[in-house]
Amino acid sequence: MSLLKVRNLFVDFSTPDGTVHAVTDVSFDISKGETLAIVGESGSGKSQIVFAAMGLLADNGRARGEVLFEERNLLSLSPSDLNKVRANDIAMIFQDPMTSLNPYMRVSEQMTEVLVLHKGMSKSAAYTESLRMLDAVKIPDARSVIRRYPHECSGGMRQRIMIAMSLLCHPKLLIADEPTTALDVTVQAQIMHLLNEIQKEFGTAIILITHDLAVVAGSCENTLVLYGGRVLEYGRTVDLFKSPAQPYTKGLLSALPRLDTDGEQLHTIPGNPPNMMLDVRGCPFEPRCPYRRPECAETMPDLVRFQDDRLRACHVAFEDLQ
Repeated sequence: MSLLKVRNLFVDFSTPDGTVHAVTDVSFDISKGETLAIVGESGSGKSQIVFAAMGLLADNGRARGEVLFEERNLLSLSPSDLNKVRANDIAMIFQDPMTSLNPYMRVSEQMTEVLVLHKGMSKSAAYTESLRMLDAVKIPDARSVIRRYPHECSGGMRQRIMIAMSLLCHPKLLIADEPTTALDVTVQAQIMHLLNEIQKEFGTAIILITHDLAVVAGSCENTLVLYGGRVLEYGRTVDLFKSPAQPYTKGLLSALPRLDTDGEQLHTIPGNPPNMMLDVRGCPFEPRCPYRRPECAETMPDLVRFQDDRLRACHVAFEDLQ
C-alpha cells in the first residue's frame, strides 16, 4: 500500500509577467520504507512538488490535483490539520541548513521546542530526547554541540542537526531537498549513508530531491526524472542507469564524469531550459533533443508503461535510444 500518492498535480504561479506553469500533471507513488529520487535541472519543478504537498507554496502559488497521504488529500486540509501532519507524519530537510536554523537560538532550544510543542514533553525530557537523536545522526560530542549556536557548527554538522530535528517526531515520510548541495564530496557520502541508516532503523520513506545523479546511484531504489515540470521517465534506479529510456535522462547520464573512458571534454546538453510561462504543445525537451522528430513539437507524448514497472514519455522508440 502506498504511503503517499500524487495524482495529476499542477502547480502554477501568478506573476506580473504572466503565469508560470511550474508543475504539470505529475503523478507518482511512494511506499513505506522506499527511497524515491526526483531528479532534474534547476527550475524543473522538483521542489515545488513537495512544497505544494507540505502547504509551503509562495503566496502567489496555487496547486490542484491530489496529494494523498494515507488516503487524506493534503491539498484540501485546513492549515491546522496540515500543521499536525507536518509535525507528526511528514518532515522536511531544507536545502540550506544555515538559513533553516535560527541563528539567535542555541541548538538545544530549537530542538526541544519541537518536542514541547508537538509532543507535549517537559523541557528536561525533550532535552534528553534531543541528545539521543544527535547521537543517532552520528554527531561527535553531542553534549557540547547541543549548547552551540548554528554558526559555531560546520556545514556538515548543521545538516546533521537538521536531520536530527526532522526525526524528533519519528515521521513516516522524510523529504530531503538537495541535502548535500553545499557539502564537499566526502561529507555528501556521509550524509547519504546516514539517511540510509535512518531508513533502516525507523522504516522511514524518503523522497530525495536532487540534480546530482551521482548521489542517487547508490542510495535510491526508484527515480523520477522531471523536466519542464513534467515527468519524462520513472523506474528502478538501476534500470534507469543501465538503459535510459528518454533522451533527457540519457543526456543527464552522459554529463556525468567517468573514470573508465578517455577524453578531456565533458558532455553537455545544448540549449537552455524551457520558459515555464509558455504553453508548450509538444515535449518540453524537444528544442534540445538530438533525437527529435516533427511530432515531438506538436504533441506531448503520453507517459506509458513498458518493461513491467517502468514509465517513459517519448515519441522515439526505446530501442532507438540504446
